[in-house]
Amino acid sequence: MKPFVTLCHKLALGVALALVAGGCGGKSAAPTEVVLVTHDSFAVSKDVRLAFERASGLKLRILQTGDAGATLNQALLTAGNPQGDVIFGIDDSLLSRALDEELLEPYRSHGLDAVEPAFAAPDDRVTPIDAGDVCLNVDRSYFAGRNLAPPASLADLALPRYRDLLVVENPATSSPGLSFLFATIVRYGEQRWAGYWLRLRANGVLVVDGWEEAYTQQFSGAAGSPGKRPVVVSYATSPAAEVIFASKPLDESPTAAIEDGCFRQVEYAGVLRGASNEDGARLLIDFMLSERFQSDVPGSMFVHPVRRGVALPEAFAEHAIVPKNPLSLAPQEIAANRDRWVARWTDVVVR
Repeated sequence: MKPFVTLCHKLALGVALALVAGGCGGKSAAPTEVVLVTHDSFAVSKDVRLAFERASGLKLRILQTGDAGATLNQALLTAGNPQGDVIFGIDDSLLSRALDEELLEPYRSHGLDAVEPAFAAPDDRVTPIDAGDVCLNVDRSYFAGRNLAPPASLADLALPRYRDLLVVENPATSSPGLSFLFATIVRYGEQRWAGYWLRLRANGVLVVDGWEEAYTQQFSGAAGSPGKRPVVVSYATSPAAEVIFASKPLDESPTAAIEDGCFRQVEYAGVLRGASNEDGARLLIDFMLSERFQSDVPGSMFVHPVRRGVALPEAFAEHAIVPKNPLSLAPQEIAANRDRWVARWTDVVVR
């Protein structure tokens, strides 16, 4: 036993303690993985994932926990003792909750110098990763087959001819649902937005928990969807996704985004407070701002990269829209009013 004891003694003085920590009774072995906590819509190509693992020497484990709102709720319940090391998918509509409740550790990534100034992070605890616009999407064939023009504005959705056609996500559980609520508040103002939602309710709006259910199950325009609702809250780039993933080449997307009422959304990543692998978390965030990862963002998640100079897929230029004047709210205004707005929306639409 003496050689083993001697070895442990030397290692305890600093020679690669992590390699035999279990046998010596010291600290746990060096981490072999980094865990990314994120929403169900997160995607990355196999090649890019492997590139991170080769460069870092760490296994990337992805833990998807529902829509962005549900993911943040779960992370807040485990704040300080998190399920992973990095959280991704916190957007402007959710940002103040993550910051106010001390969910994250400060970290300034080296890649921030390459980020477009318009997407700069408002706080050193979050790093911008992608940007998109939450917009109404319509099923072209539904409206063409009925000789009915698709709705062209938020106001149109309350008209009798569009009764029972709209599906939206619950803002209490869904990031795009929350962004759409904010869009209506910006458009109609503090005094009139609840009245607008009363009109939508009377016109048969369907509310579901998250984007996956709304788009892939209830929306009639999504490929393979059994849905019967031809209007959905989704993204400006969703029509491009329909073309890219089509089973056969398409000259035109079966869906279209409506520019009126689009709400700008930036998604952030952050190091979770209490992460078991903080160094790995920082490496992952740096990688998510690298040109390799950023060039994968459009084709994998159908949002725009935040890094300057990254080329976009051809389908984006042909089938996605870039709203000229997307709606937005200051983070401070969201922080001061979000909970009250969501509670009011719940009273008006759900109860």
